[in-house]
Amino acid sequence: MIDEVVVLNGARTPFGEFCGSLRNLSATELSVKAATEAIKRSGVKPEWIDQVVFGNVMQTSGDAIYFARHIGLKCGLPQAVPALTVNRLCGSGLEALVCGSRLIKTGEAEFVLVGGGESMSQAPHVIRGARWGLELGKAQMEDSLWAALVDSYNNLGMANTAENLAERYKISREACDEFAYSSQSRAAAAQKKCHLSEEIVPVEVKGRKGDTLLVEKDEHIRPDTTLEGLAKLRAVFKKDGVVTAGNASGINDGAGALVLTSKAKAKELDLPYLGKVVAWSAVGVDPDVMGIGPAHAIRSLLKKARVGMDEVDLFEINEAFAAQYLAVEKELELPRERTNVNGGAVALGHPLAASGARLSLTLLMEMKRRKSRYGIASLCIGGGQGIGCLFEREKEG
Repeated sequence: MIDEVVVLNGARTPFGEFCGSLRNLSATELSVKAATEAIKRSGVKPEWIDQVVFGNVMQTSGDAIYFARHIGLKCGLPQAVPALTVNRLCGSGLEALVCGSRLIKTGEAEFVLVGGGESMSQAPHVIRGARWGLELGKAQMEDSLWAALVDSYNNLGMANTAENLAERYKISREACDEFAYSSQSRAAAAQKKCHLSEEIVPVEVKGRKGDTLLVEKDEHIRPDTTLEGLAKLRAVFKKDGVVTAGNASGINDGAGALVLTSKAKAKELDLPYLGKVVAWSAVGVDPDVMGIGPAHAIRSLLKKARVGMDEVDLFEINEAFAAQYLAVEKELELPRERTNVNGGAVALGHPLAASGARLSLTLLMEMKRRKSRYGIASLCIGGGQGIGCLFEREKEG
């Protein structure tokens, strides 16, 4: 067994607004952009990659069943390199990193391309039963995106689970709006400092007039957000509730990718790396409060790693909803000043499988800036799960 797995480097696309600039690009196409750049930044040759593991949640394009395989082929990897698509819902991008780490630890691979991609804009409308015939006037069109955001096990929408957490942890609407404002402010500041552009590979898209446009920035960030504006938004999912369009994550398009190898191989080839993958954990929680998942996943992985909460320098917790994040913050007593320091999904958006890759890359780059030792990336998962990963950056010199 190989002891130490490292992340060489990575890249992500800008996160496009729902039905925004990236709407005509499939999750595969977005992922190829991110993966090609990740390989380039990592300093490895495509033929060195032994395995591809990519997350994808909503198979929204016609060729989505070939997702990870097509990414590998379109990135120029040898045909002999196998590929695996994984789906742990919102945790899929991080799950891909975990799967890749296992492949390296067991000696099955020396280099693994991992990540996640999603095109939520391309989620189709479907007519169920049309294949075997429908009665006259009985055809009903289903929005596959809306259907996916409701857990049929408990018949609760994801926003309703956040409302449950707000009630359980006594989180007010004002607290949610204040957190959303903070997320937007931090993201806008990070964008201005070019911290986000360090992660991003620009994407070319066709304009309406046939011209080529270059998408270089995340489209969901709202630098002009105000507390007054957030307060005017209506709570949609519960009477006198706390969840609004302004304090929930965006529905977005995007992809992220990273390249993994062993520390020994990186040293052998003199390849710089962002940090080590120390430990991970995925847990199950009550589906009615699925958003609390990161709290339990983080406790589990810290126990495995024998690292204390007070030793962790930075946290990246996915902001599915402000109320959901605040519940995790309360449960773990997270230090706000060291959590989501460049904003989170409320501002940047949450293109499902891409988010785990984005959190990992954002975290590792910020750890490099601050010369931090330990950092954790974690996400809640629809259906009642949580996943987290502990990274370590060694002291320089």
